[in-house]
Amino acid sequence: MIEVALIENDDLLRIAFAIRQKVFVEEQNVDPLLEYDEFEKSSRHFLAFVDDMPAGTARWRQTKNGIKLERFAVMQEFRGVGVGSALLRKVLDDIAELKDKVIYLHAQNQVIPFYEKYGFIIKGDEFEEANILHHKMVYQP
Repeated sequence: MIEVALIENDDLLRIAFAIRQKVFVEEQNVDPLLEYDEFEKSSRHFLAFVDDMPAGTARWRQTKNGIKLERFAVMQEFRGVGVGSALLRKVLDDIAELKDKVIYLHAQNQVIPFYEKYGFIIKGDEFEEANILHHKMVYQP
C-alpha cells in the first residue's frame, strides 16, 4: 500500500534527503551542491511510503514564474509500482487552491511520457540542468 504524507518534521525531512542523495547524487551523479539548495526551507516536501518503508519524495515551491514541482525521486526498488504517480497526485492536490497560477516542472527527458499522462506539456527547447537533459513542462489539465 502506498501512502504519501506532507513532511512536517526534521526526521522525515532527513529521510527525504537520504532518498534524494541515493537517487540524484549516487545514481545520477548530480553534484550535492546543486541538489540541496536555498529553497529547502521554503518548499513543501512530501514523503511516500510503501508498506511503511520510505520509497520516494517530492517538493513544490512558489517562484516568480508560478508553482514549480521539483525533486521527484523514487528509490530504485520501488519504481514501477505507482510511487511516482502517488507523489504527483498528492502534490497536485496540495496546490489545488493555487490552480490559477502556472504549474510547471523541469522533467528529465526519460520521464517526459510519465508527466504527459498527467496533463503536462513540453514548453520550449531542451536544456541541461545538473548535467542531465531536461524540458520545461507546464500543467494543462
